[in-house]
Amino acid sequence: MVQVKKMNESFFAKILKEFNVAGELLRARQEEKQGLLDDFDSESKRFFFGKISERTLVSSVKKTNAELQRLDRDLRTNIAKSRRAAEKASRLVSAQAPIRYRATLSGIVGGEAKVTKKEKKRKAVKKKVTKKKRKTVKKKRVVKKRKTTKRRKKK
Repeated sequence: MVQVKKMNESFFAKILKEFNVAGELLRARQEEKQGLLDDFDSESKRFFFGKISERTLVSSVKKTNAELQRLDRDLRTNIAKSRRAAEKASRLVSAQAPIRYRATLSGIVGGEAKVTKKEKKRKAVKKKVTKKKRKTVKKKRVVKKRKTTKRRKKK
């Protein structure tokens, strides 16, 4: 009896769940960042109208920048997680390419998986390092001019 290739559904569901979680975390961090920026904007307006001191605003700037850096780092890691999960899912789905079968009077024919050629890895071309030859420059001979004094003719 012929067996058709079947996808591992539980593994695929796990990958999709991982992808979904990373996407939700990404959205949550974006909303948190927007809220932080809005809060700082309102604080800077309060400083502009003289409600808070410059010292308070400086400390707020430090805290806000630290928090923004943390949120950006979280965003980048979640983007990388979602990218990895998408690549895993893509590889799993790509491996499900159908194997060709045909029904004939003598039975089922086929089942040979399509053979893919492996790409040959080419070695990196080594760059020739040649030393540039310097042209020899002849030094010009410096000749000092002598001061000539004009002799006065006596009369």
